[in-house]
Amino acid sequence: ISTFIVCHWPSRWGGQKASEPRRIEAGKVTRRIVDSLQTLDPNAKIIMMGDLNDDPVNASLTDYVRAKGKRNKLKSGDLYNTMWDHYKKGNGTLAYRDAWNLFDQIVISQALLSEDATNYVFHEAVVFRRDYMIQQSGQYAGYPLRTHAGGRWTNGFSDHFPSYIILKKYAN
Repeated sequence: ISTFIVCHWPSRWGGQKASEPRRIEAGKVTRRIVDSLQTLDPNAKIIMMGDLNDDPVNASLTDYVRAKGKRNKLKSGDLYNTMWDHYKKGNGTLAYRDAWNLFDQIVISQALLSEDATNYVFHEAVVFRRDYMIQQSGQYAGYPLRTHAGGRWTNGFSDHFPSYIILKKYAN
């Protein structure tokens, strides 16, 4: 792997629309980093990941990072959003007002989509979700079990489920 870009983009504090320009700026910065890396090495293996506070379909990702969800429709320089299918199926990493979002994303360069698995290549994206990580009762039943809520320790894990990808490589 050439490069990991780990992000925590600006929150949606104040509402999605009002805060969107800050995430678009983060997307522009991320894209400049990717462009620089790909100028040095057009086949750079890049993994961009983090809590992006936007879903895979938001403009910050689709228009500014150029992260797409259809492998067969990628154009030169486009990145592949490994979490796209999860989002389209309604899987999320956090819930807010009874709606799921998938803010915890992993976006990869096309070099990781090769069929040549003598080097590391993308295999699968996962939203890690287990019963012990889920609020079992009350108003937030079904949500991720938080470490604290309303000023109280709840002995949980996070308000987000983790996401990860599996890369594969065949032995020579």
